[in-house]
Amino acid sequence: MKKTGLTRKLVAVSVMLLMMVSFVACGTKAPETKDMGVALITSAAGPNDNGYNASAIKGLEKVKKDLGLEYRVVESSDVPGSLAELAKAGYKLIFSLEYNFDALINGVGGGKPIAEQYPDTTFVIFNDNPNVKADGSVKHKNVISVLFDVHQSSFLAGALSVLVNENAATLFDSTKYSFTSGDEGRKLGFFGGTKSNGITVFGYGYAEGANYEAAKLGVKYSYISDYNVGFSDSAAGATKANTYYSDGVNIIYSVAGAVGDGVTSKAKEVKKLAIEVDANKDANLPGYILTSVLKNTEVPVYTISEKYKTGKMADVTGKVISYDLGSKATGITDLATIEAAVQASGKAKWEEIKKEITDVAAKIAAGTIKVTNAQAGESFDKAKLTNVMMPND
Repeated sequence: MKKTGLTRKLVAVSVMLLMMVSFVACGTKAPETKDMGVALITSAAGPNDNGYNASAIKGLEKVKKDLGLEYRVVESSDVPGSLAELAKAGYKLIFSLEYNFDALINGVGGGKPIAEQYPDTTFVIFNDNPNVKADGSVKHKNVISVLFDVHQSSFLAGALSVLVNENAATLFDSTKYSFTSGDEGRKLGFFGGTKSNGITVFGYGYAEGANYEAAKLGVKYSYISDYNVGFSDSAAGATKANTYYSDGVNIIYSVAGAVGDGVTSKAKEVKKLAIEVDANKDANLPGYILTSVLKNTEVPVYTISEKYKTGKMADVTGKVISYDLGSKATGITDLATIEAAVQASGKAKWEEIKKEITDVAAKIAAGTIKVTNAQAGESFDKAKLTNVMMPND
């Protein structure tokens, strides 16, 4: 009897405990994830690329100083996994600098898009606009696409390249430079880290700018490109650049992270010129970097974070934000560093060239000159390049 009574008491206590647990479970909500603020995933070039990623991190540092927002920077080989983990951890504004959008926007392997899984998190992607349906409507309202009008700044770089190449003997001391002259030297090189709209937009603009000035001068150019050089191997960049320079190319434009550093080093070695990208890198090797095409990620990182801090994200979520020449987020450098290398007898010609570039920029801003914007989905027609041949593109 004692055993039976004890058993009944234990059963009664168990039932009461179960009822209490059920009551608590039904009467309360799971604790909400804490808002961790802002996070950023770098591109494959990494946080110390002295350009695209480093500029964005500089923007975050300014965000922390000015707005009091904490941030986290992630370098990842698994971008989709990092996006999901950061959102799950409670980061409500996530910038992704990598060219990897499919899992976020469309979902992969039968899974839901990451943007759909985390509707309370805003994801900011760069250099393309995959967040649009065939009918033009937005797929996810919590995704922002950031575009830089680098097609315009690349056009300026292309125009500058032809003008400088045609007048190299006048501009520069022949004992300090070794340019290939004549038709053999009428070749422009382009290196892209990967074949995507975010990279081809630079190359197409560059070719169109070169064509603009070549047509005015009545000369013909060849555009030699490689869109698969990667972003991290500077030694490979130097080797590849040596092949181009040896073939008569006088100027190589690189949109390829650290690969561009190798190109610039080789330019100095062979006494020719390189064009850098993202940040102003003209002073890295003064006299051998013609200009840097700016894609200042600091600007959108700061301005969008400011919207987040002030509760005005509705102004930008689900939208495409474009930064043009007037925004200072893109353009080319002021050319002061390369100007120091121009010899006295070339100063007058140099002033003419600068004036022409200023005029071209004004025509682009006014819409007189139209430049193909690949990252906005515009189709590039190389048949329209009357004075630039693109055999490898």
